[in-house]
Amino acid sequence: MLHERSEESLVSALRSRDEAAYHYAVEHYTGIMLATARAMLDKASAEDVVQDAWVSVMHAIDGFESRSSLKSWLCRITANKARNHLRKHKRESPQDDFSALESDLESRFSPDGRWRNPFHGFEASSPVEQLEGRILDDCLQKHLGDMPGDQSAALMLTQQSSMSKEEVASVLSVSAGNVRVMIHRARQRLLLMVERLRETGEC
Repeated sequence: MLHERSEESLVSALRSRDEAAYHYAVEHYTGIMLATARAMLDKASAEDVVQDAWVSVMHAIDGFESRSSLKSWLCRITANKARNHLRKHKRESPQDDFSALESDLESRFSPDGRWRNPFHGFEASSPVEQLEGRILDDCLQKHLGDMPGDQSAALMLTQQSSMSKEEVASVLSVSAGNVRVMIHRARQRLLLMVERLRETGEC
């Protein structure tokens, strides 16, 4: 069972290369680091990236200046490692591709940002509904994987990891305004995906 310790004392112990502090940090923070990596990569790649991130953390801990929380700093290192992985495998889209969103997609929203034709879900029926739910989930995962890495990360970290937009901005090294745009674009893409799947059966 982990005993809570202050961030200041933990950082100090990590700088002293205290093995117990390292194990505490790994147990305490690997979950959120993995969530960060999984928002950008597949499971296997994310696990590799997190392991690599921990190696870098121990080399870089002396330079940690506490300008952000330790959690945000660890996640930022992880996000940078994930970006490097995407570049290496030529899967990264430009970070600032917000303006490249299809005009067709933009036309599906009213000026106040609302979905013009709200999705009401599949018709309820037992086995069929369950099958459609699995299809929808598979399609959702596919589209999350196809999004620019930072866009997917912004959405997943705010929705599933309960990070504030300011924390996500620190992790992704962008402004809070950019995070809001990333999340808006990601939601638009997913809503369009749901509409297309419902209307055509195609993911």
